[in-house]
Amino acid sequence: MKNLLLQEVEFRVEKTAWGTWRRHLSERGSYYAEFTSHAALAGWPLLHYTRGINPQTGRRTTAKGVIAVGRVALGGIALGQAAFGLCAVGQAGFGVLFGLGQACSGLYAVGQLALGVDFGAGQLATGHTAIGQLALGEYVLAQLGIGSHLWTPEQSDPEAVAHFTALWERFRALF
Repeated sequence: MKNLLLQEVEFRVEKTAWGTWRRHLSERGSYYAEFTSHAALAGWPLLHYTRGINPQTGRRTTAKGVIAVGRVALGGIALGQAAFGLCAVGQAGFGVLFGLGQACSGLYAVGQLALGVDFGAGQLATGHTAIGQLALGEYVLAQLGIGSHLWTPEQSDPEAVAHFTALWERFRALF
């Protein structure tokens, strides 16, 4: 059996007004696609999208861009199974400002495991304001909570009630 990684790979390259597509369909039916926009910001493409395993390397290509979309994504706005960026959305979403995912972190985090600094909401949540089944923070709304101002089934700190009531009113005003 020949080593496929040592074979020359012929990509189907398509240049559009927005960017360049590189695609490859292997003899076995594996599909690889990558899109890189022509527009860039600080040397990063405005949009970078990847799908599948690169036939040249035998590995997944990390999507890197201002907006990055792929199994593994790194960028300003990162969307992927594992996403790292200013705002990250993914099964594992590690954001500086915002994280959304099964396990996520950020200044604001929403997910099953939400490790937030200012705000966290999830089954297990942390943050200055934390909402969850199990939560840890300054102001905590939880089934089981650890914090300075708790609103739990066993305890209703008036300061916590006022904080979460005001938070709810601000949220409701948005919609």
